[in-house]
Amino acid sequence: MALNFPNQARSYDTTRQRVRFWAHDSALEISFFVEAAALMKMDPGSDNGEAALLQVFDDGLKRIHEVATAVYSRGRGFTYTLTASDF
Repeated sequence: MALNFPNQARSYDTTRQRVRFWAHDSALEISFFVEAAALMKMDPGSDNGEAALLQVFDDGLKRIHEVATAVYSRGRGFTYTLTASDF
């Protein structure tokens, strides 16, 4: 079954400086994290504060979902961290 993203919720983890979001593969919920460095790579002119990084995430959602799908297809697990090298 294909990975899908029905839940548009996302949250910022201040401690680890990353954005968390979720996907589903059939009945399985998969957690993804996008590191701040990856988001800054997507928009180098952006501020690295929480609000700015969430905006970069929202603006790049299609690309983030594409990268998440590609990373997930390499090996099926339940948690993934997307880094700058994934983009």
